[in-house]
Amino acid sequence: MPEVITCVEDLRQLARRRVPRMFYDYVDAGSWTESTYRANEADFAALKLRQRVAVDLANRSTAATLLGVPVRMPVALAPTGLTGMVHADGEMLAARAAERFGVPFVLSTMSICSIEDVRAVTTKPFWFQLYVLKDRAFVESLIDRAKSAGCGALVVTLDLQLLGQRHKDLKNGLTTPPKPTLANLLDLMTKLRWGLSMLGTSRRQFGNIVGHAKGVTSQSSFASWRQQQFDPTLTWADLEWIKKRWGGKLILKGILDEEDARLAVNSGADALVVSNHGGRQLDGAESSIAALPRIAEAVGRHIEVHMDGGVRSGQGVLKAWALGARGCYIGRAYLYGLGALGEAGVTRCLEILHKELDLTMAFCGKTRLADVDASVLAPQARR
Repeated sequence: MPEVITCVEDLRQLARRRVPRMFYDYVDAGSWTESTYRANEADFAALKLRQRVAVDLANRSTAATLLGVPVRMPVALAPTGLTGMVHADGEMLAARAAERFGVPFVLSTMSICSIEDVRAVTTKPFWFQLYVLKDRAFVESLIDRAKSAGCGALVVTLDLQLLGQRHKDLKNGLTTPPKPTLANLLDLMTKLRWGLSMLGTSRRQFGNIVGHAKGVTSQSSFASWRQQQFDPTLTWADLEWIKKRWGGKLILKGILDEEDARLAVNSGADALVVSNHGGRQLDGAESSIAALPRIAEAVGRHIEVHMDGGVRSGQGVLKAWALGARGCYIGRAYLYGLGALGEAGVTRCLEILHKELDLTMAFCGKTRLADVDASVLAPQARR
């Protein structure tokens, strides 16, 4: 363990040593060749910043709003499946850390801790991410449970009608809980900290689904149910009944094309997320940060534009804001923190991003995030 955690990469290295391989690889994998996963980070790094000097840098603020809610910085913890297998009770710990820091937490449909579990440890509204499954009655029940929990927004993921292939998951034989194969047992023997934390919780299966979806009474019955539930027939028309059933703030996640962004506006959604699912679906798609400026230009006056994919630093948050995003979602970054140090690691991740955002904004000659625009980027980055 590094003596001082200085950046998200330090958290990643520590998480890699502490989290069982199949769950670490689940977090740290993309589909097929992982070219889009790598592009998400590489295209951020290629954007250069414009340094300014001799500017009064007192009284700085990174404050913003996401869907009208004041936030300490324009960052949200993205919906991530299996979070409770990265660390015991992971969703509950991450939600609590996000609330205390002052940013939103988004709970995944495929979480280990349930909607009700997270509600029990939070005092402010968190957001819920919805997969549109074939069992529409179950989808409606998820919406109703999110409403009962007081969730502040519903995030509908649109880019998972079919499941992309992630080679590492297949090679590792990913299951929840891990199958007691020789390779898994040998790996788990080196992850005693993780094992002890998991022994202390009863939450080891998909809490939103097992015991709630028809016919899913155990983890073993979940596997076959899941394979049948992804719905390739999902269209924009399906959003109308979701919007009506939900009745609250609606965010559409998975937008990479300007025409889809316009359809998102027409759907009546409150925000969209420029996203390629962290490079976990269509390998060969462009990076989120590359698609962001066109989408922000096309629809940013009509809908709040968020983004995810490749945000590993506060500099990434500033660059995305400069190119039109009014919110950034972090997934892998906070999961590294969770796997490394539990709740304290999620807090440390947010502290790191906040400090990097604040300092980078200052070095670019700005004291308020509200004043940041594309002028903070080097001229070649604005083209």
